[in-house]
Amino acid sequence: MRMRHAALRAAIIAALATLSIFPAAAQMPASVPAAQVVPPALPVQSPADALAQDAAEYAKHNGVPLEEAIFRLRAQQDSVAATDRIALLYKDRLAGISIEHHPEYRIVVLLTGDQPVADEAVAAGGRTIGITFHTGAPATRDRIVAAIEKHQAEIRAALPRPPGMGVDPRTGELVVMLNGADADAIDVAAMTGKLTDIAGVPVRLRVLGRDANAAMDVGGGSRVVGINPVDGRRYACTTGFVVTNGARTGVVTSAHCPDTLSYVDRARRETPLEFIGQWGWGFQDVQVHVSPEPLRPLFYADTAKTEARPVTTWRNRSSTRAGDMVCHRGETTGYSCSEVELVDFAPAGDLCGGACLPTWVAANGPICRGGDSGAPVFSGTVAFGIVKGASYRADGSCILYYYMSTDYLPPGWSLLHGDGTGQVVPLK
Repeated sequence: MRMRHAALRAAIIAALATLSIFPAAAQMPASVPAAQVVPPALPVQSPADALAQDAAEYAKHNGVPLEEAIFRLRAQQDSVAATDRIALLYKDRLAGISIEHHPEYRIVVLLTGDQPVADEAVAAGGRTIGITFHTGAPATRDRIVAAIEKHQAEIRAALPRPPGMGVDPRTGELVVMLNGADADAIDVAAMTGKLTDIAGVPVRLRVLGRDANAAMDVGGGSRVVGINPVDGRRYACTTGFVVTNGARTGVVTSAHCPDTLSYVDRARRETPLEFIGQWGWGFQDVQVHVSPEPLRPLFYADTAKTEARPVTTWRNRSSTRAGDMVCHRGETTGYSCSEVELVDFAPAGDLCGGACLPTWVAANGPICRGGDSGAPVFSGTVAFGIVKGASYRADGSCILYYYMSTDYLPPGWSLLHGDGTGQVVPLK
């Protein structure tokens, strides 16, 4: 029995991460047989190797050498304290903070009013990066978020279908996203004026490919399966970041996953997980399942699941900037990276037990697909959140995906994190 528990622990730890699943309306039947072979323990990726892996994606996206990409990703994390300070200092004027990658890497701060603010510089990533201030924004971030919360129902009612909407930190506008068919059915200029009058802040309509803002099918670090009591069929889900309540450890997944789940390791061996609860309204899409064995703060980042990556810290949504480079690993699309587009985003439709609040973070495509829901979103060894859904063009290509920040893990549960080897450091 002791050997069996040791093998089981190795199998679960080798898998890691944040649970995710198909939405109730789009679940995929699972065809995963049980097996009794436990895979060997996987190597744990070092923080330096994790950074280099993500930097290779950054270099490819931005056309810079790998060394420059590594510097920029280090600067991305090192500059958080500086932008947090600026956000607090200019709270009454702040329209948004974003990262620019061309012609050089810099931070851009957009403020309301005409009073100029001198540019700054901050030491980050081993060098100095510039912070440029622009003024004249039409509205503050807080004012636009308040407008969404107050007038969301009216904006949704004015359009053929409920749109996605969010704060554009680069322009200080409320951006309303609708698909091409809905745009063809309205006078875009007239509707822009109408929605501006409703919201009381400047509105810009952004036409997407088509309305496919459904929660994704499955994603995350490892596979779990469960029975849907509604139809009695077996469905697949995906694991992601490890969480703890101080006494037990478990994994999280999208709230639309079946309540009864079994973890499936790389050798297809199944281990039942205990369902704790689910939270899926407004700003959350998450449920918790605990493991019979203690878990380490690890997750799969690579497509082939050959290495475990440690979680050493996390990024709050309030500290996330448009332009930050984040990666995700979904069961369908594997590993990929892209830039954050909107930090205050309310997805289209009624995916949150009704309208979603503007608390989701949207990241650009081009890689996302049904099957990535619940996937871990990260940069290096920094956890950002878990994927909820996406928007697609008519040809099925990805426009953007959106995730729930780790800020919104269920009460009493927190992200398990540790050192660069995946070990939890005891509190002194």
